[in-house]
Amino acid sequence: MSPVHKQRTTEAAKVIVVIADVMAFILALWVLMDLLDANRANDLVQVVHDAARWLASWSHDLFTFDERWARVVAGYGLAAVVYLVAGHFLAGRLRRH
Repeated sequence: MSPVHKQRTTEAAKVIVVIADVMAFILALWVLMDLLDANRANDLVQVVHDAARWLASWSHDLFTFDERWARVVAGYGLAAVVYLVAGHFLAGRLRRH
């Protein structure tokens, strides 16, 4: 592999890790805001909620716990973990090749 190709692959891996980390951060921030009963009328809270709901659209109602807080933690937390694991795994694979 040429040095230029290796550098581009390394840079692409860094971008993937940053994107995965930001996605997980948004989801974790929403879980924290929800657990602390953040004011949903606040613009920042609404932006974080909208982004987290979009990112976790496949998992936010996946679990049917009786307690609302458990559904939020499990649904949004699962999405955050999946994005972290998938992003870091993909970046690691790129760095090896």
